[in-house]
Amino acid sequence: MDTETRQITVAVHAPDPITTAGLASQLGTQQGIDIRDWERRAETDVLVFAAECLTPEIVLWLRRLAAEDGKPVVLVVSQISEAELVPAIECRVVAVLPRSATTGERLAHAVRAAATGGGVLPPSLLGELLKHVERLQREVLDPMGVNTAGLTTREIDVLRLMAEGKDTVEIAGELSYSERSVKHIIQGITGRLKLKNRPHAVAYAVRAGVI
Repeated sequence: MDTETRQITVAVHAPDPITTAGLASQLGTQQGIDIRDWERRAETDVLVFAAECLTPEIVLWLRRLAAEDGKPVVLVVSQISEAELVPAIECRVVAVLPRSATTGERLAHAVRAAATGGGVLPPSLLGELLKHVERLQREVLDPMGVNTAGLTTREIDVLRLMAEGKDTVEIAGELSYSERSVKHIIQGITGRLKLKNRPHAVAYAVRAGVI
């Protein structure tokens, strides 16, 4: 179903009742968005969270929300530094909107993106995030022989052949591995990444863009 017509449920929280009511009112006029009470946030698709800035206390609260509810968060914030972006993303913040420039249309766009697994970031913050990912790959993942999907080159080779429909014997022959090694690689992937089976592992690699 198209995200423009599918009903998306949202809970809103802000530092004061007036801001909460204002954001809820802005969203409530947008097609396909249903506002729920904050106490019912576990039943919603997306959380909208407003703050002046990301204090350690708010980051801790966002981290708790991520652990308890696991919902994507649209953050409406007056100011956020580049250094605060990564901790926010670790708390399931997928969209950041400057409070002064937040309109009903922009807020609805961010909510729809969040509901479908997307995100919205200001260009300056997006650039900083890309730099962070590049540093992470260069300084942490490359020395370990893995990429941002958590897969090694050898695991990607196995998954690529699995995606082509090859069985364990065929994969072992093509990569010059033993069948036992191939099975061990597959078990390592599914166990480490908590994937259910081989098709799930292939689907994960496809979504991660590594095969």
